[in-house]
Amino acid sequence: MSVLLPNMADFDTIYELEEEEEEEEEQEESEPVVRSQELPRPRDAPDPVAVRGAGHITVFGLSNKFDTEFPSVLTGKVAPEEFKTSISRVNACLRKNLPINVKWLLCGCLCCCCTLGCSLWPVVCLNKRTRRSIQKLLEWENNRLYHKLGLHWKLSKRKCETSNMMEYVILIEFLPKYPIFRPD
Repeated sequence: MSVLLPNMADFDTIYELEEEEEEEEEQEESEPVVRSQELPRPRDAPDPVAVRGAGHITVFGLSNKFDTEFPSVLTGKVAPEEFKTSISRVNACLRKNLPINVKWLLCGCLCCCCTLGCSLWPVVCLNKRTRRSIQKLLEWENNRLYHKLGLHWKLSKRKCETSNMMEYVILIEFLPKYPIFRPD
């Protein structure tokens, strides 16, 4: 077994190459580097899907049920059965809470003149509680299933298409996919 030892001329060559690399690096540093072009960009996500309320009663923008019809944009992303189950859970929450809100709204409207509007506070508080319970339900659904599928469900306030009123819709956003195979 023989060991080859490099001679001194090889060391000089390596040293000269290192000097050339350092000079090139200095020239590159003087030019501005744009980082956003170097980093891999996530694939552009499609527009979010809005599931509008389909009920007959709306209290402060919150409808008494959401449409269970499966949007064609979600084909291949989520099963229609899972979509319908999630919307049914939200509708069950609305079915439990909204009749109480409507009763308090009627009582508040009847007594509004006598109480100078203070009788409407219970309705506002109950409506806020209903929204929070739906948001918690959607977060549970996201953690359970939809984040794994690259989707994010949230309750969002949007302007109605037919009037200037605001309504709450379930917004289904597509989470961007980041390339994980490329190092930082």
